Amino acid sequence: MSTSTNDINSSPSKTKKPADSAFKQQRLPAWQPILTAGTVLPTFFVIGIAFIPVGIGLLYFSDEVREHTTDYTYCVSNNTLRDFGEMCTKVIQKDPTLECFCEINIELPTAFFGNVYMYYGLTNFYQNHRRYVKSRDDNQLLGEVSDVVSTDCIPFAYEGSNTKPIVPCGAIANSLFSDELSLLRKKDNETVPLLRTGIAWPSDKRIKFRNPDGNLSEIFKDNPKPKNWSKFIYQLDLENEDNNGFQNEDLIVWMRTAALPTFRKLYRRIDHSKAGFRDGLVEGNYTLIVKYSFSVYAFEGSKRMILSTTSLLGGKNPFLGIAYIVVGCICLVMGLALLIIHIKCSKSSNDLINVNINTPYH
Repeated sequence: MSTSTNDINSSPSKTKKPADSAFKQQRLPAWQPILTAGTVLPTFFVIGIAFIPVGIGLLYFSDEVREHTTDYTYCVSNNTLRDFGEMCTKVIQKDPTLECFCEINIELPTAFFGNVYMYYGLTNFYQNHRRYVKSRDDNQLLGEVSDVVSTDCIPFAYEGSNTKPIVPCGAIANSLFSDELSLLRKKDNETVPLLRTGIAWPSDKRIKFRNPDGNLSEIFKDNPKPKNWSKFIYQLDLENEDNNGFQNEDLIVWMRTAALPTFRKLYRRIDHSKAGFRDGLVEGNYTLIVKYSFSVYAFEGSKRMILSTTSLLGGKNPFLGIAYIVVGCICLVMGLALLIIHIKCSKSSNDLINVNINTPYH
C-alpha cells in the first residue's frame, strides 16, 4: 500500500521538550542551606580551634626528626694515580667508564637516636615526564622473559642488531642511580654498617617485580644490559640472591618514579644490630665516601646524601603542620571579623518581624 503525501505531513513531529518528569523538570526535592550568622560563625570557630592544635602537633613531630644533608655534586677526586684534585663530575663527563672516588667530611652536631636512614637526593631530574614514566615493560619486570618487549621501551629496547631485548628495558631502568655511598666514623675509623634490603615497598617486591625461575646468569646471558649500566641484571647483588635481578631493591626504589623534579629516595638503612650503632648514630665527625658515577651535568642537577631519623608521622615535613596552623588562624580571624560585623550591623529580632511595605531598605 502506498503512503500519500498528506499522511506524511500529518504525522506527529519530534519535539525537543524534555519529558515531564521530576528529574528533567527539576522538581526533585533539594536542600538549600540558608547561611546565617548562627550557622556560619560557629563553623569558623570550630575549624580554627580544631586545626591549630593539630598543626602544632604535626610541627612537634616534624621537629623531633633529626636530619643532616650533604651536597656532594662537586666533590673532588682523591685518586692519587689519576685525576687527583679534579672534580668527579668533570672526570666522568670526559670518560663515563672511569671510576672516580671522593670523600667529604661530615659533622653531626647532635646524636641521631632511633632508626637512622640514608637517602640520596636529586634536583632538576624530571621523573614525572609522561614518556619517561611509560618507558618500561611491566611483563618483563614480572619475570616473563621473551623477545616481545613493550613498544614503550623504544629506543631503550634493543642494542644495535641484537635480537635479544635489553634487560631491563626502558628509560627509567637505563637511568638507574649508580653512585655508591658509604660512611666512616672518624672517632674509631669504623665503617657504619648499612643494609641494602628493607628499603623498597614490600608490595612492590612481592607483586610488581619477580625473577624468572632458574639461574639468572644463564637466563640473561644473551641479553644486553642497559647502556648506562656497568653491570648486568644478574650482577646487582651477587652476595644476596634474594636481592638480585628484578628483585634488587635499589632497582625497585628507582622504578617508583617521583612526582616532583626535586626528590629523595631511600638508599640504605643503618644496621642497628651491630655494636656501637644499637641506639643510632653518635655525634661527631664522619666521612662520606663516594664512588661517583651518576652524572647530573646534562640536566644541570645536583646530588646530596641525607641522614635522617623518622617519627610517628614519617620523615621531616613541616609543611602540613604550617598549613593547618595558617588555615586555623585564618578561620579564627574571619570568625571574629564576621562576629563584630554581625553585632554592630545586624537587625534586631523585632525589626525583622515587623517588616512592612513602608520599611526602608538598607
